[in-house]
Amino acid sequence: MHSIESILAGVKQGHFLALARALTLVENELEGSTDLLRSLTAESSTPVFGITGPPGAGKSTLVNALIELLSLQGKKVAILAVDPTSPFNFGSLLGDRIRMSQQFNNPSVFIRSVATRGALGGISTKTIEMVDVMRAAGFDYIFVETVGVGQSELEIAGLADRTVVVLVPESGDEIQHIKSGLMEVAQAFAVNKADREGAEKFANNLKKLVRHQQPPIPVFKTVADKKQGISALCDWLQTPSIIDNSRKPFLMAEKAFKLLQQERMRDIDKIRLLNDIKLALLESDFNIYRFIDTWR
Repeated sequence: MHSIESILAGVKQGHFLALARALTLVENELEGSTDLLRSLTAESSTPVFGITGPPGAGKSTLVNALIELLSLQGKKVAILAVDPTSPFNFGSLLGDRIRMSQQFNNPSVFIRSVATRGALGGISTKTIEMVDVMRAAGFDYIFVETVGVGQSELEIAGLADRTVVVLVPESGDEIQHIKSGLMEVAQAFAVNKADREGAEKFANNLKKLVRHQQPPIPVFKTVADKKQGISALCDWLQTPSIIDNSRKPFLMAEKAFKLLQQERMRDIDKIRLLNDIKLALLESDFNIYRFIDTWR
């Protein structure tokens, strides 16, 4: 069994095997994971890019195109791809490993999938800790690709230094939803599959919608599977941004809240809860509030 010290040393030296072991410890809360997290140095300056958007927008294809370009520039890149967990069997497809398979043998690219495990915010409850471990591994950039996007899925804004919301021309019907929810998240929009009908009109409408935002929110048109428009988006991501230090205490407080919430919920066994619910539902007078009062 590898010691926490040797695993952490391997992570800091950029060894992918050690990083994979560290992430497994943290994700599954195995023995030593708490000590490992407490041994991490202060957060590094490695930029974290959040890529979010509705299912089918081509997020994974876009990330794949971006990391291919960055690796050609000699950059070392990590991707944490968050996949949804089934509420029925608590499993996850982890399909981003399939969609990014061409990067598997790239020595400068590290890909890890993680399940949401019921988290509503588009990121896993373990994403915060896993990103902190990745920050210690000497990457030039870290990408976090989230499950989807919506009013309840804004947590990526507190985790990423820059967040790109990926949309498709068909998203035009959801323009009011975009207006009401995503302005808090997006620092850039990528209209992907921009070779489709209606893309130009949708991109222009989106530009009009964000024209009064400060700082300005750029709108990029991309066709990820054809590598079109990727360079402009990549250049924007790599442009140093002005850090708003006034927001940092609020973001760190939110991060601390999530970690405290997770710690308080640690002893809740969802499998046992499901089994007990199955039995309780057999009773004709079942009441979920009375059930919660007595369940421990």
